[in-house]
Amino acid sequence: MTTPPPPPNQPPQGGGFGPPQDEPQQPAQQPAQQPGFGAPQPPAQQGGFGAPQAPQTPPPAPPQGGFGAPTPPQQPAAQPPTPPQGYGYPQPPTPPQGYGYPQTPPQGYGYPGQPGQPPTPAYGQQPYGYPQPPTMPMQPQPGTGGGRKLNSSVLIIVAAVVAIALIVTGGIWYASSSDDGGKDDTASSSGGTGGDKGGDKGGDEGGDTGGQSTKATEKVPSDTNSKVLFQVPAPEVKDDRTIPTVGSWVTDKVYAKSGVAEVVGYDLDKGTKLWTIKLPGPVCQGSNHATEDNRTAITFQPKMPTKSQPSHGCTQVAGIDLDTGKKLWTKTVESGTQPISFDNVTVSGSTVAVGSTSGGAGFDIATGDRVWAPKATDTCYDAGYGGGPKLVAVRKCGSYGERQLSIQTLDSKSGKVISEYKMTKGIEYASVVSTEPLVVAADVGDSAGDGSGISDFFSIDNKTGKLRSRISAPGEQFNASCDGITKVEECRLLAVGNDRLYLPTEKHDGKGEYSDTNEIIAFDLATGKQTGQRADAGDDYELCPLRMDGPNLIAYKRGPYDKGGQVVSIDGGSFKETKLMENPATESVMDVERSMLPDYAEILYTNGRLFMSDVFASELGSSGEEEYLVIAFGAK
Repeated sequence: MTTPPPPPNQPPQGGGFGPPQDEPQQPAQQPAQQPGFGAPQPPAQQGGFGAPQAPQTPPPAPPQGGFGAPTPPQQPAAQPPTPPQGYGYPQPPTPPQGYGYPQTPPQGYGYPGQPGQPPTPAYGQQPYGYPQPPTMPMQPQPGTGGGRKLNSSVLIIVAAVVAIALIVTGGIWYASSSDDGGKDDTASSSGGTGGDKGGDKGGDEGGDTGGQSTKATEKVPSDTNSKVLFQVPAPEVKDDRTIPTVGSWVTDKVYAKSGVAEVVGYDLDKGTKLWTIKLPGPVCQGSNHATEDNRTAITFQPKMPTKSQPSHGCTQVAGIDLDTGKKLWTKTVESGTQPISFDNVTVSGSTVAVGSTSGGAGFDIATGDRVWAPKATDTCYDAGYGGGPKLVAVRKCGSYGERQLSIQTLDSKSGKVISEYKMTKGIEYASVVSTEPLVVAADVGDSAGDGSGISDFFSIDNKTGKLRSRISAPGEQFNASCDGITKVEECRLLAVGNDRLYLPTEKHDGKGEYSDTNEIIAFDLATGKQTGQRADAGDDYELCPLRMDGPNLIAYKRGPYDKGGQVVSIDGGSFKETKLMENPATESVMDVERSMLPDYAEILYTNGRLFMSDVFASELGSSGEEEYLVIAFGAK
């Protein structure tokens, strides 16, 4: 699975607080504040697309030509020259590996000799373009404790010199009972189907996964060959600084994107600026969701970063109107006398919810009025929230190593707990993948081993808080990631719909000589088992789920070195693939497209338009060639 990008440096926070709770909680020791959103991280380099890397000394600037450009050919000893190596080029044959081939004995969580371990300083690595040693799919296992392995969040300093290649998924919008989470967590119970809301106006690579519509809205263009609609040059940054430009949204009127300390609305086809919201500091995060009238929320810094102070904390929360380009209000929340730096922000119904290690708060999106506020008696805290059709909190109690996580479905207007699922004690972090149906990801016992933040998915009935099923997703087999350390709603390369979870496999050998490929696999959320549905990317392509379109899955196909990427619709029943768009194969265009890695970039597709954007602007790593913040494609 993909190593998730980390958040920016933020100052230490005060005491916890959050929505009113029905039951008293045990006193919690606040963990050390994690680095704040916006700090750069190293891009994936070796070990298959999106594979995690061991901490490195600062690497040299990336080669010219963009990700996937040809690399010098590799030659085996005493053999004639072989074809060029690198992404998209033919690879030397290896014995059949990966999904669908004979597997090595089971490894990892739940098997002998694989208990949770204390933090270690490195990840396993694999040669680029070759499959990692696969394992058999594991049956649901009981949760275990254990320390957390080194996560990408602690690699911030190493990453400073390569920020230009780093693209983190930011705010992107297409517009009480309990269970101990232990050995019996394979039982299923009744629960409604759901998935992506077809009426929402945008999408992200993680998928806006709530309120499933039964009707698809995306149509096949008369000509699927796209053209470049517009490109937005990367903003100028001075003094060797890296500035986050996280956040993008699309409505039926505008494409909105964060720049350096601003949010700009662009014409959907021409790219001309329609409006600009100026801010005193960079955007830290934008909500993955918006209201029906196109209002959403962001967090941002009160000042611009400097060399001496690279972050001022994400203390500002604002509501914005995407149609008019107006900032509706700006609020802060204090713990004692200090403003709280928030790690994440989301929207559900008419409520903006923000969370941090100091707790969470809620605001009315129209007025900015406080919906719920700090409570002096709180001993637990809301680390963050998932939004959309439901509001779900990840609430933390207890000290590090003895953590108790509760997944709480809340009334978005009051913060009152509707249902609660208690995870196995000792699990430190969890991410909300979808709020309806409710799906949560966690790295149980640090068994993922790849920094992806995912070893298991938990399908939960958010009406009762009962576990429906538990899905094991070994990191060496599946390519998805969640940053549950701070950004609770930060999952990529997966989607939920039709009461199913859709995951991409890691790349492995294809059918053709020297080729590689991957698939998207479907899991039933009621049973936790694979449905037997599988979409094949095809030789030298890689499938990446974007979002649901009613019952269908929208996916981006990363192309080989000599072809542009594609957008496809995968039928939710037959899994038949229909091409919606294929991008130009000209070198200059492919260079820009390849720089927008699906693992991190903000990728939105709607109504025949594809928007791809970076979330960092930096003076570092410049190759001297034109660099872009946004590239937009259209097919008619």
